[in-house]
This record gives sequence, C-alpha cells and structure tokens, in this order.
Amino acid sequence: MGSVLALERPPRTRPAGLAPRPRLVRRLREAADVPVALLVAPAGYGKTTVLGEWAEHDPRPFAWIRLDGEHDDPPRLIASVADALGSAAGTITGLAKRLASAPEPFVLVLDDVDALRSPGASEVLDAIADCMPVGSQVALAGRREPGLAVGRLRAHRRVVELRTDDLAMGRPEAAVLLERAGVRLGGDDLAWLVRRTEGWPAGLYLAALSLRAQPDVRAAARRFAGDDRIVADYLRDELLAPLAPDRLDFLLRSAVLDTLTAPACDALLGTTGSGAALAELARSNTMLVCLDRSGESYRHHRLFAQMLRAELRRREPDTERQLHRRASGWYAGSGDAHAAINHAIAAGDGDVARGLLWDRAPGAIAQGRNDAVRGWLDEFAAEEIAASPRLSVVAAASHLAAGDRGQAERWTAEAARGLDGSDADGPIAAPLTILRAACGRDGISRMGADAAGAARSEPEHSPWRSLARLLEGAAHHLAGGRADARVPLEEVGRRGSAAPNVQSLCLAQHALLVIEDEDWDEAALLMARARSHVKTFGLERYPTMSLVFAVSGLVRAHRGVVDEARRDVLWSVRLLDQLADFAPWYEAETRIALARATLGLGDVAAARSLLTEAARTLRHVPESTTLRAWLEQARSQLEAATRSAGGACALTTAELRVLRMLPTHLSLATIASRLCVSPNTVKTQVRSLYRKLDASSREEAVAQAFAAGLLDDLQAA
Repeated sequence: MGSVLALERPPRTRPAGLAPRPRLVRRLREAADVPVALLVAPAGYGKTTVLGEWAEHDPRPFAWIRLDGEHDDPPRLIASVADALGSAAGTITGLAKRLASAPEPFVLVLDDVDALRSPGASEVLDAIADCMPVGSQVALAGRREPGLAVGRLRAHRRVVELRTDDLAMGRPEAAVLLERAGVRLGGDDLAWLVRRTEGWPAGLYLAALSLRAQPDVRAAARRFAGDDRIVADYLRDELLAPLAPDRLDFLLRSAVLDTLTAPACDALLGTTGSGAALAELARSNTMLVCLDRSGESYRHHRLFAQMLRAELRRREPDTERQLHRRASGWYAGSGDAHAAINHAIAAGDGDVARGLLWDRAPGAIAQGRNDAVRGWLDEFAAEEIAASPRLSVVAAASHLAAGDRGQAERWTAEAARGLDGSDADGPIAAPLTILRAACGRDGISRMGADAAGAARSEPEHSPWRSLARLLEGAAHHLAGGRADARVPLEEVGRRGSAAPNVQSLCLAQHALLVIEDEDWDEAALLMARARSHVKTFGLERYPTMSLVFAVSGLVRAHRGVVDEARRDVLWSVRLLDQLADFAPWYEAETRIALARATLGLGDVAAARSLLTEAARTLRHVPESTTLRAWLEQARSQLEAATRSAGGACALTTAELRVLRMLPTHLSLATIASRLCVSPNTVKTQVRSLYRKLDASSREEAVAQAFAAGLLDDLQAA
C-alpha cells in the first residue's frame, strides 16, 4: 500500500466566530496509541470542527470520509475506506489486510457515522477498530452511538471518548467564542449564559448573534432563552425536522416535565412505551440529558426544552395547560408534592395549587425546603394570598421559619381576617393559634397554654403539633417547670420526623435542660442528633437554627472540641443576625447559650457583648425565672474569667479540663482518650496552657497553676 491519502480534506477548522479547542485536541493527541477515537454529541457541539483542528496539529496524514446513507451498504463502505487509503478492497478481510499493512501511522476519520445503521455496516466498523495498526487511529464522529462494541473497547482501553460533557464549553472557552463573534461578557453575566446554554457551543454562538444586535447586551444575555428566534430556527431545522411525527409529538408534549421517566411520560401522554422512546431519543442524542446510570431518568437540555414549549404553544395553544394539569394530578398521586404544586401553578389551577400548598407546605418547610415554598408563594399576587386564609397561614409559617416575626404576624392576621364564623373551628384554627404563640407577643405563659391547647387538635404526626409541643416544652422550661418541660420535648425529640427543624430545636432545648443537671454526656448525645437532622435535611441556613448551633457550640466547648465549637458559635451568630425582631425568649436564650460557649472558648469580650444584648432582650420576658438564672450564672462566669484575664491567664473551659489532669501521671494520649478528643487537640491546649501560665514544662505549669489557685479550685470542685 502506498502512502495514506486524504479522500476529502477536512472542513475549514474554525468557521468565522468559532473558538479553538486546544484542551480537546490535546486529549486526542495524547491518546495517539489508542486505536479508536469516538466523538458522540448532539448537533452543534463542534465534533467536526474539533476533528479538523486535530488534523491541523497532528503530524500524521488524515483520510477523511463524510458518510451518508449510501455508505450503509457494506461493500460501498469498504470500497470508500480502501479508496481513502489509496488502495482497493472488496471484502472485510481484504480491508483488514490493507489496514494492517499501512507503511506509516495515519488517522481515518469517519464523520457522520450515525448514517450507518445496518448490521453489515456495524461489522465493518468493528473490523476497522480491531485491525488498526499500532500508531494509527480511526475517529468516529456522529450524533448517536455507532454500531460498535464500545463496551469491549472500553474494557480493553482501546477507545478515547469525547462526549457531550467533554465538548461543552467552560467559561474561558465561551468567553473566547463570544468575543470572536463580537460580544464581550464577563463575570456573572458570562457564568449565567454558560449555565443557560449548558456550554453548548452552537447555543453560545447563536446567543452571540442574537445579543450583538441588542442595545443592552447584558440585559439581553439575562433574557436569552430557547425560544429566541435564532436558536429556535436552528433547533427546529437540525433536531425536529428529521424526526418521525410520533417522536416529534413525544418531545413536544414531554417538554412540560422537568424530569422525564417512563411512568411520568406514559401518564402525561396517555400511552405506553415511553421507556423505549426515551432510550431511542437518548441514543440519537436529541438534546436529552441522562440523570442516572441506569438510563431511567432524563431531562431536556434547557434551551431545547424552552424551544419545545414555545413550539407547542405555537402549534397547539391550549395543550400546554392541559398537560400541566395532567402532570400535577399524576405527581400528586405519586407523592411528589413539589412537582404537583409546580405543575398546578403552571396550569393556572389556583384552587388545586392552594389545596396542595396547604397540605404539603408545612412539611416542606419543616424538612428544609422553605425556598421552594417561597417560590410557590411568589407565583401568587399578595392580594391572592390575603384572600385565601390557607395561603396566608402558609405564608406566615414560611416567614416564621425564615426568622421574620413581623411578616409572620402580618400573614397570621390576614388569615384570621379571612375566616368567617363557620371556619372558626376548622382546620386553620389550631395552626393560627400556634403561629400566634410562636411569635411570642403575649409572654411565655400564654405561649405555653395556647400551644398546649392547639396541640390537642392536631394529628400526632402533624408538623403543627410538633411546633406546638416545642413551644409548650420551652414555655415550661423557661418558667421553671423542668419536669413538665421534659415530656413534650422528649416526645418531639423521639418522634418528630414530620418536622426535622422543630425536632432539632426540641433536642437543643432538651440539651439545655440536662445541662442544668450537669449531664454533659447526655447533652452531647442530644446535640449530635440535632446536628445530624440539620445536616440531613439541609437546615443549616434556617435562621431559626441559631439556637441549635449555639447549644452545640456550648457542649463542644465544654468537651474541649475547640475548632468545632468555634465553627458552631460563628455560624450561630451569623444566623442570629438574620432574625428580624424574633420571639424575645428565643433570642435571649440563644445569646446566653452563645455567651457561655464563648466563655468556654476564652473570648471574654464576645461573651460580655452577648450577655448585654441578652439582658436587654429579657426586659420583654419578665416571667422567665430560668432565663434570669442563666443570665446571672453566665455573668458570674464572666466576672471570674475577667479576673483571671486580669492576672496571669484566661483559661478556657477546655484548657481547665486538661489542666485538671496534668498533676496525674497520665500521658497526653491517655488524657485525650478520657476527654474524647484527639491527641493533637490536647497537645494544642497544653501548649496554650504553657504560654498562659508562663511555663516551659508540665511540672512548671502545674506549679504555676497551684500558685495561682487554679488547681486548688478545680480539685475542690
């Protein structure tokens, strides 16, 4: 065989406005010893452009064949490949011999490989892949998976793959593409456009064509969507035009779904066989994104979905609302409240949406999805919410979870105004009472009494009951009724799965109760559970979780887990700052817990500031004997720490625990084990003790501590 020839020259590497893809070319060049290069992605991902750029930078000769339907005939395909290699062959065996005897390494490009559908053509592809000589490669590019044993090639490391995610552009590449097309975007605007297009190169280029004609490019970039005429025309021509009518109908109607599964699509379209349709569309790379490894869940590319919905509205103006209505019913029956509400709102079914919100929003708020609830409420005008007592209650509960007492009271009042006499004992009555109690305007005694009465009206697993029991338990505790407080707090702590946010607060309140008995081990167990709920349900950003982090910081500081305690304290303060004139008892309790934690960490100044604010807030909670006792106790600790700081040292609670063990013969590792902290933590605390006691050894530190009266006090305790 003579030297390898190019039957067709590669297309121009970078048409006007397109950007180079050096990272992709580098991947292909670095895999020069891998016999098969596979590029599979939907239209507009630059497969051919990347191949052309590769040919420009690779010293090997390229034989390039652009395939079409005629090549699906095996003899025609064999002849074309042999011709591209400067020889002749009529059989697979003959072609294999020509490939194996090539005098120099080469790259054979088979572009638009999805034109090959027949089993015979697939056999030819397999033979070519198996017979590529060392140093040579066959590059297969197309919109759908070729008829090739890709799994076997992967297992034997004989294939390098560039797929949709690889070909998608990141921000640096997108910036270059846009600038070459005459549009300059940066920062958040560029990031937003890349997210909107999902890095689809053609989408970015089409966006540039659309944006550069706009007077305000940044504003236009934020508005850019799949229904933009330039994008819609491209997608319609490239993706929709070749489809069979039934597949086009499937795509248009399924576009109302955020997640496409066989059961959801079957229910939406009133048919069967959606699983097979999804699998076929995914194989053909019709801008369908697989969401799992089993191929059961998909979604449309965002721009494609927007274009499909616009196309559906253009063709069948009334169909979209009907599909949303059907989807809402199916999701409601399947237990997916989030999707059911979204589709009901999209369908314009206000009554259905309001009913679903009333049924599902309290649980969503309790389980860390308050942002979703706020999004649902934003779909209604303020007048619509005010006209619906149930929506007003949901709005009040959402604002309460966000720490905004003023807005919670506003919507509670709107709900009460919207009730008539017949509804006074209806399903809204108890939630209204609980919300008023949670706002805490009438003092803790009234809060506890109202909450206890309302709790009896709610089912055992209701989020409203959990909140009522928390308020009841906290009211007893803060008024000095510790035994009465334990029952509701333990109930929700054990069985509060319907409201993890309330359960976490109950566990924190219970921890404060057992801390009064100096049972720090039990407090640590309770707070470990509370932190677990907060993490599991994504409650970290709820301002009302400030108490949880404050008590966690207090417990961890006492146990000497310094770094974690500091993180808890800082996060609690951050959340506390987001509360808007919240219930006075809650703010005072949180600040006192934080002050005690910061004292344990040696931050006297922060503790003093927190106690000053707590004392100011306590003026609005005159009946709380417990909070006043805690405040006085914390002030005494602050005074002791201040006196210590004015002398030789200011030791933290964690350091004092270590100091107590220094006169013993225990090793630092054993001390760490007994204190349930790491050896490194103990070493850090010992070094701090040496510095504060002006000592250079363990013996000297002990002597200095006795001289300062620190160990006498500790041993007496």
